[in-house]
Amino acid sequence: MAQRAHSSPTLHDVAREAGVSLATASRSLNGSTRKVNEEYRARVLAAAERLGYVANLSAQTIAKGTSSTLALLVSDIADAYFAAIAAGVLSGAEQAGLITTMGITQRSAERELDLVKTLRGQRPRVLILTGSRYVDAALDEALTRELQAFESTGGRVVMVSQRSLPFDTVQTDNYGGARDLAESLVDQGYRSFAALTGVSSLMTARDRLAGFRDGLAAHGLSLPDERVVETEFTRQGGYDGAGQLLSRGLGDAELLFAVNDVMAVGAMSRLREEGVDVPGSLAVAGFDDISTARDVTPALTTVRLPLERVGAAAIELALAGQRGDEPTLVTLGGEVVLRASTPARG
Repeated sequence: MAQRAHSSPTLHDVAREAGVSLATASRSLNGSTRKVNEEYRARVLAAAERLGYVANLSAQTIAKGTSSTLALLVSDIADAYFAAIAAGVLSGAEQAGLITTMGITQRSAERELDLVKTLRGQRPRVLILTGSRYVDAALDEALTRELQAFESTGGRVVMVSQRSLPFDTVQTDNYGGARDLAESLVDQGYRSFAALTGVSSLMTARDRLAGFRDGLAAHGLSLPDERVVETEFTRQGGYDGAGQLLSRGLGDAELLFAVNDVMAVGAMSRLREEGVDVPGSLAVAGFDDISTARDVTPALTTVRLPLERVGAAAIELALAGQRGDEPTLVTLGGEVVLRASTPARG
């Protein structure tokens, strides 16, 4: 007779090996909030290690109605902005004993909605959505329905974006940071500007451009529409957008503002290729203060956002207990950092 294949050890095996009840073994291994005698818990853990027991996470999820996982959605993990936020989330999740799964939305509201629908079926404990919201009422309504259904089964939702949906939100002061940047650049002696921005439906790009324009207006200055290019919210978008501005003609523009650092870095690369002296002929400023901003030449003037702190704040909101009647809003401000890409003008 063929020998039966060796089966994996079960929770019953662990309980028998440790000399405890099945309930005690389960509470010791599955993160129960009920107190377990420390001696019993140590025996259970030792027995599990000897037997090579691995918890059945799928079974736990079914039994509890949720899991010990956190689902994180980001637009583009290759973007240093989202990588820094993710680092803050991952650190907080590890401290809370949560396992993080990640989905990439590719800056698509439709893909984001599809991922949320899929993740609901996996029943994570927490769902964190990062990235700018879009001006799209129909998609917002569909996403809100999915997220409310998720929370109705015991999950928690936290948005890292603008406050536009009825969920706990961590947001950065995009408008205020861009306004402060514009005023600082005016103080540096700049009077004529151009800009690279994202599509107008992207709220982050819209808020940063509006803040920058209002900061200029406070000093009687303006940003002409013909010197503003809408492009992709990426390094390649900055590269292509700078080319478009050059083909239009920059006129007397002294400074180019890109609404994020990766666009600014792409723009600087294109300007150098086209023989434009940065910052001698045209200064450049960005927004976010990703690590690359300090490493490029010249070092990039920008608005520093506490990106890892943003991710940590999202975890803190998610684990703060039952959500109140009104969603919580946490706003983190930025700080203008002047570097060599915008030297003072005489």
